[in-house]
Amino acid sequence: MPQLQLPIFPAGATEINSRIVVRKKARTVWYIHGHLPVFHHDEADVRSFRMFASQMIDGGTVKPKEIVKTFGVPMITVKRSVTLYRERGAKRFLQGETAA
Repeated sequence: MPQLQLPIFPAGATEINSRIVVRKKARTVWYIHGHLPVFHHDEADVRSFRMFASQMIDGGTVKPKEIVKTFGVPMITVKRSVTLYRERGAKRFLQGETAA
C-alpha cells in the first residue's frame, strides 16, 4: 500500500512553497523538491537561476510571486525570464546575452 511522504527539508533551507525549498551550501544553491535535490548551481550563476526559476514557473511548481518573495528579485525580471524560456527554451539561457 502506498504511503504518504511528507516533505522533509534540511535545516537551514528556505521554503519557496510547501513543495520546494532552496538551500545554499558552500557557494552552491540547491533546490529540493519534497526530500530530493532537483537542481543546483553556483551562487553567482544568474543565468542558471533564471532558467530554473522559469522552468519551475512554467511547470506550475512555483508562482512568480514566490520567486520574487524568496529571492528578492524584481517581478519584471522574473516575467522577462519566463517569457524568454517559453519563446526560446533553456538554450537561450545557456547561450548568454548575445544570443538572438
